[in-house]
Amino acid sequence: MGIENHASGKSEINSGYDVIIIGAGQAGMFAAYELAAGKLKTLVIDMGRDIDKRTCPMKTQSYCTHCTPCDIMCGVGGCGTFSDGTLNLRPDIGGDLAALTGDQAEAWELVDRVDKVFLKFGAPQGALLTEGPEIEELKRRAASVGARFIEIKQRHIGSDNAPAVIRRFKQDLVDKGVNFLIETEVQDLLVEGGTCKGVILSGGRVVRARYMLLSPGRRGCNWVSEMIEKHDLEARYGGIDIGVRVEVPAIIMDPVTKINRDPKFHIQTRRYDDFVRTFCTNRRGFVVKEEYEDFIATNGHSMANTESENTNFAFLVHIELTEPMENTTKYARSIAKLATTIGGGKPVLQRMGDLRRGRRSTKERLAKNLVINTLKDVTPGDISMALPHRIVMDIIEGLETLNEIVPGVASDSTLLYAPEVKFYAMHLKVDRQMETSIKNLFAAGDGAGLSRDIVNAAATGIMAAEGIMKKVNEEVKKVNEEVKKVEEDEKANCKDSKD
Repeated sequence: MGIENHASGKSEINSGYDVIIIGAGQAGMFAAYELAAGKLKTLVIDMGRDIDKRTCPMKTQSYCTHCTPCDIMCGVGGCGTFSDGTLNLRPDIGGDLAALTGDQAEAWELVDRVDKVFLKFGAPQGALLTEGPEIEELKRRAASVGARFIEIKQRHIGSDNAPAVIRRFKQDLVDKGVNFLIETEVQDLLVEGGTCKGVILSGGRVVRARYMLLSPGRRGCNWVSEMIEKHDLEARYGGIDIGVRVEVPAIIMDPVTKINRDPKFHIQTRRYDDFVRTFCTNRRGFVVKEEYEDFIATNGHSMANTESENTNFAFLVHIELTEPMENTTKYARSIAKLATTIGGGKPVLQRMGDLRRGRRSTKERLAKNLVINTLKDVTPGDISMALPHRIVMDIIEGLETLNEIVPGVASDSTLLYAPEVKFYAMHLKVDRQMETSIKNLFAAGDGAGLSRDIVNAAATGIMAAEGIMKKVNEEVKKVNEEVKKVEEDEKANCKDSKD
């Protein structure tokens, strides 16, 4: 790549790339996989580090060192690399592929394609199935208390095995000619005359390409919102999920997680008629922190080869806002920042019994608690001081309903970490080819508001790549037709001159 200097002070990299992908998460990598097969020259840019260099200091010490950027959230493989590594093999969990494709059969086919790629690079062959008497019993028990159990075929990679899978995946992309520009931040999009023609990197460097794919992952939600406002991209505010990370003795959840590793329970609360759900269950796993720009959140992961005595899961309340405050991301960030303030820069940890009784948890109460917290860098406190009253009431009622399905999850010793926030960003408006309102700018994944999990993010990446290749083929066809017309005109002119 050559570099030209311009009077504007910006340097321009003569890349010769067909496609630039912003973000090396699942959406970006799966898009690159398809584009490489289509022989398009592709560059993947990510602000984080390479997969072999991504490591969290909290593995060896009990506190967060506030790495910038956070290795858990950023880098090759995206934040899904250090999640539980569970693939939910359904098109309506973690997104709505049928709505994006307009075809239910095609949506299932995309899920199958994603699964086969993961298997190719080392995901375990065995998958938990969705049929049998145990599944039926869970569905019956949930229905008896007005809840719903969602049966899902799942494949568990594990947080310890996922990096190896991603490493093989990335090497395959490199072998096929895909280039990676990592530890590099994209500051802006280069939009000229309503067409996206490149990106502006930190330091003002410009890299041009024919097509751009916006897939910065969950960590890039805020940046996507800035791009929407700056470049007048068509988008809408989506819902947001806010709640807690619940930690219980593994023995409590074992009867369920042995049937379905990441069980999905959907509950509609009686008091407010709000939608509450379980998400990202980590069997015998660990609670971890997520580092954002101006607040701390929680998450969880589990490993294939290392186990704790506990199981954790997210328990989330879905929030939709209407006029005058429709910006759900801004609302959720304000809650998360308040929780971070209450926790003194750390997640707030409270026992379920203390929350019920309206008192804060203390180090002394936690020291004698039956459940030992796997995340140590926390502040014992009162979640009701950090989260809105309505969300707290939904959590209490929802857990007590879940307790009737899985006895013990709402015991006094159950641990609650706050905040757990799932940012799905603004929903970028895209067509069937995943092209945005700006010509030649495509979008995919969580950061664009088009997915909410590994499988759906990967599937939207495939869709975007196919959309780009279709546009390339259409442009080639158009050029060929124009050349043919010119040749025919020249022949006609030659004939006329002879006559």
